[in-house]
Amino acid sequence: MPVRVRFAPSPTGHLHVGNARTALFNWLFARGRGGVFILRIEDTDVERSTPESELGIYEDLRWLGLDWDEGPGAGGAHGPYRQSERKELHAAGARGLLATGAAYRCFCSVEQLEADRQAQREAGLPPRYTGRCRDIAPAESARRAAAERFVLRFRVTADSVAFDDLIRGRVEVPASQIGDMVIVRADGLPTYNFAVVLDDLAMGITHVVRGEDHISNTPRQILLYRALGAQPPVFAHVSMVLGPDGSPLSKRHGASSLSDFRERGILPEAMLNYLVLLGWAHPDGREILTAEEIASAFSLERVGHAAAMFDMKKLSWLNAHYLRSASGPRLLAACRADLAASGLVPAGEWGNALEDWLGRALQAHAGQMETLKDAVIAMRPLFRFTEFLDSDPLAAAALEGLAGQPEALDIVSRFADVVESRDPQRLMDKDAFRAAAGEVGRALGVKGRALFHAIRVAVAAADTGPELDRLVPLIDEGAGLPLPRTIPSCARRARLVAAKLAKARG
Repeated sequence: MPVRVRFAPSPTGHLHVGNARTALFNWLFARGRGGVFILRIEDTDVERSTPESELGIYEDLRWLGLDWDEGPGAGGAHGPYRQSERKELHAAGARGLLATGAAYRCFCSVEQLEADRQAQREAGLPPRYTGRCRDIAPAESARRAAAERFVLRFRVTADSVAFDDLIRGRVEVPASQIGDMVIVRADGLPTYNFAVVLDDLAMGITHVVRGEDHISNTPRQILLYRALGAQPPVFAHVSMVLGPDGSPLSKRHGASSLSDFRERGILPEAMLNYLVLLGWAHPDGREILTAEEIASAFSLERVGHAAAMFDMKKLSWLNAHYLRSASGPRLLAACRADLAASGLVPAGEWGNALEDWLGRALQAHAGQMETLKDAVIAMRPLFRFTEFLDSDPLAAAALEGLAGQPEALDIVSRFADVVESRDPQRLMDKDAFRAAAGEVGRALGVKGRALFHAIRVAVAAADTGPELDRLVPLIDEGAGLPLPRTIPSCARRARLVAAKLAKARG
């Protein structure tokens, strides 16, 4: 039988990291087995469900790269895919269980139920329904239903319920812990457990992969499957995602939803890679993996049952790797809004030449970035060299260190001379830069770190940064681009640094 799995979020807020990981595990399980991944929106909580949250779920899943085969926007033969649009199907299922005697009407008031629970607690018993309305004759039940409010309860007759969880192994629960559960509320709407079973059954779900917070629902749902004459799906319950303090990951840890991490500048490929490592490991131990590599190796049997600890440092490490590996156009698309908001680049449409240069500039500076939000900061020396040189602590530290080197002023000044003597109609490339640096080194008898560190400070006002044979050509080219503020040329930068070094020497 083909694998059919579903992700069924409630549109009551942002998509939590733990729920996103559950969606990812379902998607991987389906993709790795040629199966079907279904998105179903469980929006029966009318007070908390919103269209904005539903749209946010679609956006988050698409951002993460998770496409669905059936569901809203994709269609399918098992719709509708919003739970609120399946009311008649749920009502038909309730009528069927009532007709067979597997369900019965319960007329107990809220006050009566609470009194029964209190008595059980006082007797040291677990509170559950006493079965007060269990044996009301069908005719009497139908007569009372015409005038009284009632709920529909499921008649539990089994002694225990057992199932084999793909992650947790054998699970067995005595029926005494379940009791005759409500499956239809007094307002006529199904409870979660009943609606989920009916929907999963109608959609042909073969495997239910969800969070461990649902494990207490599984025995109840298995009983409902059996009463409906159906074989339950295979269940797999994944662990919780915890924050650094061991409590469930939440806003108090700084970020807990996909939208939080998007706003922090995390790339979707890094997020996907990290999420799968929360509880799963590749057979050969690799940690940096594409979605295709993960899907081909993924199995639920390799998912651990221990709680997963969210490690922001590891996510940042993965994100930095993907930033360094990204193409210029990819980085530019992700940083475009931040660059425009910073005033570093002009608002509105950018020409091809500017976009190409910006993409290469972002690639060159990716090594100084952990998140996309670092792009503007990393490229300050490129765009705003004079301000950076005059006021940034990093620039001050670089100048102070360089001032202690006897040959530094001569290197910086001679580099300015050599660059100025070049043909201004020819943009400097990697080979031209290396030739210029070599000329300076030979003239002064300096080479290696002493030479290139002084040149780095001369053009970037920092001790670290992009490779010089990438940065210098970018500066030379950028000085002629239509930007809000002209980028100082390499020669101009070197003159400014030389002046500060001379002043420091007194």
